[in-house]
Amino acid sequence: MAKPELAGHARTMQALERIIAAKGVRLAPPLDEENHSHSGGQAWRHEARASYALNRWRAATPPRFQDAQATIPAVAAWADTTLAQPGSAGALLLTGLTGTGKTHEAYGALRRIAAGGPDRYELVAMNSADMYGHLRPTQQVGATEDRLRRLSQVQYLLLDDLGTTKVSEWTEEITYRLINHRYNHCLPTIITSNLPARDASGPDLTDFVGDRVASRLAEMVTTLVPMVGVDRRRGQGAA
Repeated sequence: MAKPELAGHARTMQALERIIAAKGVRLAPPLDEENHSHSGGQAWRHEARASYALNRWRAATPPRFQDAQATIPAVAAWADTTLAQPGSAGALLLTGLTGTGKTHEAYGALRRIAAGGPDRYELVAMNSADMYGHLRPTQQVGATEDRLRRLSQVQYLLLDDLGTTKVSEWTEEITYRLINHRYNHCLPTIITSNLPARDASGPDLTDFVGDRVASRLAEMVTTLVPMVGVDRRRGQGAA
């Protein structure tokens, strides 16, 4: 036997349905939750992830590079691979003289990843000289190790202008620890440098980072993009 309160509720709903029908109002059929989830719901979640990631990208990107786009096909392809399979993307190394657009392409690659709506998006972008200054030993116990751990473990790292600071045993050790951790944990990394990766006739990146780091970079870098051209900054200044 139905409980009195349930029976009363059923009679009330039937009465409401008769009133609504008498007024000529047609009730909409219930939503197909599964189809709704796979269409509009999925698109909404993708847009929400992309919006969140792009906001984080803008927060980490200097004003000069807020309009950055990945215009070189190899850079765009690396970004797409990183979005689809971050564990197998490896590192992107952009080399070339000052003003050829390395940093612009680097931020453009990171923007492309963000616009793709990744499940999560954590980014640190830092000039190498600033990084070494940030990691100098302090009187605060453990502060340097905490900062290095953050750079080593962050999901996406842009290390700009590697090879512009004075070489020392300390800078070589810091660089090795950073690169080695990201290599071992398959974390996507972008590096720019004014120095060529290898150059038998002059200074190259190996001369700065040392053989241990160079060996790790050789295995870690999956995309090497040498950039050539005139200094864009001087051209803009002349204009």
